[in-house]
Amino acid sequence: MPSVRIIGPGRAGHAFAGALEAIGWRIAGLIGRGQTVVDAADGVDLLLITTPDSRIVDIAGQVEPNPDTVVAHVAGSRTLAPVARHPRHGSIHPLMAIPAGPEGVSRLRGHCWFAVAGDPMLAGVGEALGGRVIVVADDDRALYHAAATVASNHLVALMAQVERLAASVDIPLDAFIDLARGSLENVAELGPKAALTGPAARGDDETIRRHLEAIGLDERATYQALLEEARRLAGR
Repeated sequence: MPSVRIIGPGRAGHAFAGALEAIGWRIAGLIGRGQTVVDAADGVDLLLITTPDSRIVDIAGQVEPNPDTVVAHVAGSRTLAPVARHPRHGSIHPLMAIPAGPEGVSRLRGHCWFAVAGDPMLAGVGEALGGRVIVVADDDRALYHAAATVASNHLVALMAQVERLAASVDIPLDAFIDLARGSLENVAELGPKAALTGPAARGDDETIRRHLEAIGLDERATYQALLEEARRLAGR
């Protein structure tokens, strides 16, 4: 059976350990802060670095290279440079937010998209976990991660604005969750342009004017920025 050792026993590290163990990999241990990593690449097929991004260069630099072991990180925004000193190296980034505990393991095995680069083993790992694999070159890494940030973090920030606006008229956020979920489902089925509805899509400037009058000054900049994006998408 293939074997893996993981440096970084946080949410990502534990999720990868659980997911790989579930498909038959031998887990050769999780190495935490303060433990030596010099010989971490010895005796395993894959050494996975799941530390915070800022520590990858230092950690990979401490590991003695082994020609038989793939040394890889899981950072979406990082190129292969931090692990390039190792004869076999790469990266595998799960395109998802990984929660703690069993749910993190479940999501890694639940049709996750994996962005991979470097050694072909990483594509095999993503496929073995039941995921879909995309290859992202170093030159495209920053744009790829920017798109991921918009899709995840910015979407959460946007829903926080929904929560604030709704709270001002005593309506709970839950009332809008199904609306947002339905919009995402429409995007998945139809694409963004065809899924767009609302006043920007139909050129209803009077409704937009009333929105801007009702929204507090501290919320208008976000609304107007996204209004312009909706108009661009609608060709207006």
